[in-house]
Amino acid sequence: MMRTIEVLIVIIIITGAFIVASFFAVLPWPRQVSPVNLRRLAFTTLQMLDSNYELSRAAFETENYTIWGGLQVALSASLPPNVIYNLTVYEVTGKTTQLYTFIDSISNAESLGATSDASSYMVASSNVTFSVIPEKIGEHGGGGGTLYILNCSDANSWWITGYTAHSLAQDLNNLLSPYFHETVMVQSTTELATILDGNPLQGETLQSAVVINTCGEAVPIPSGYYSSPGVGYDSARNSYARYSYVLGQRVLQYNWTWVSIVGYPLYYVSNTGLFPTSQNTWGIYGMRDVGAPGLNAFLRGLDNQSYSYDSSWLTGSPGVVSLSTEALDSSNYYGVYPSPYQTSTRALPTSILGTYHLDVTTYVFNTVGNLIPAAVYRHSGTGGIYQGAFYSIGLTRTPDIRLTALGLLADYRPRLYRSEYTANGTSRLVVLQLGLVGGV
Repeated sequence: MMRTIEVLIVIIIITGAFIVASFFAVLPWPRQVSPVNLRRLAFTTLQMLDSNYELSRAAFETENYTIWGGLQVALSASLPPNVIYNLTVYEVTGKTTQLYTFIDSISNAESLGATSDASSYMVASSNVTFSVIPEKIGEHGGGGGTLYILNCSDANSWWITGYTAHSLAQDLNNLLSPYFHETVMVQSTTELATILDGNPLQGETLQSAVVINTCGEAVPIPSGYYSSPGVGYDSARNSYARYSYVLGQRVLQYNWTWVSIVGYPLYYVSNTGLFPTSQNTWGIYGMRDVGAPGLNAFLRGLDNQSYSYDSSWLTGSPGVVSLSTEALDSSNYYGVYPSPYQTSTRALPTSILGTYHLDVTTYVFNTVGNLIPAAVYRHSGTGGIYQGAFYSIGLTRTPDIRLTALGLLADYRPRLYRSEYTANGTSRLVVLQLGLVGGV
């Protein structure tokens, strides 16, 4: 009985102590338990208001009451009802004694209270232009400054699924023409024969030019001389591998950089007038299958070796590959952003470097074992001087012409000259200070 009474007394004491402690305890306000991040809210609001350049426009037209009033309406609508604000615009003067000069301000309260925070946002005048002037390739040596893009209307393409050679040519022109003195669209196989003969099409510098084949695994072939027996046609093998050999010789002779944008280079030849009834075994007419001997013959021509018919398959399939560090750096510098991971099924082996006296001057993708997914190869001639180059992108279809642009830019390294401007009169600082009102 006594123990029961003792237990009851203890319960009464503990309960009383809890009630007294709760009565005198001071609990935090709900907004102190879960506070509003006023600084982040202020910055987000400024960004949202300037998403369509409206804030920048208003900051430079504070005397326009329509625009300034519209900003106040937008600001009030963007904030919660219990948030008060003060938005102030300052002129950036650039002076050492006084960097910012007050312009104007708007507010929906006389005071922001004890709890407030602020964020700032720099805006530029609409008449400020930011431009980048690229250096022209060949301006300081290392190239002739001419870009040839094969856009032959009488040649068909292969392995550029989803595109046409014409659309790729236009995209390459838009991407690369600012970096060259002159960009020439080679519109037919007849015009291709003209430059192969060493004659400019419109007064451009032919020597040390870049030639991009937009037909994928096929290459345009002119009729006549370049398709005749003993020149472009191997009668003994019934093959146009000899034409690929001549191309390699011309690349060496004129110090060209020949670019293959996707797949197995020079696997087909194409001319709709020359092969009207021939197809590449896949139903694409105006084409002839050359196969592996085309690439082998091209490399022999580039190395000035004698012609021979070699049907050895060169490329390998490393699968998913990643952009090299050099390519990633160039991607950020030039603002060209292909996917950093691609699939390669036509990567060239490292063995061609010694066999054909080639040096890799730019790895676009990291090597996988003894396979090079995409790189710029330059032929090392007498005295170690480079003469002729080959840029092979051994990826599976579909082509990404951003890789074509990126590899060339990474290899030639033209500089970008960015325009400079003074801050005086062109920049203003907008400061948004927020506070909280209302109950707990």
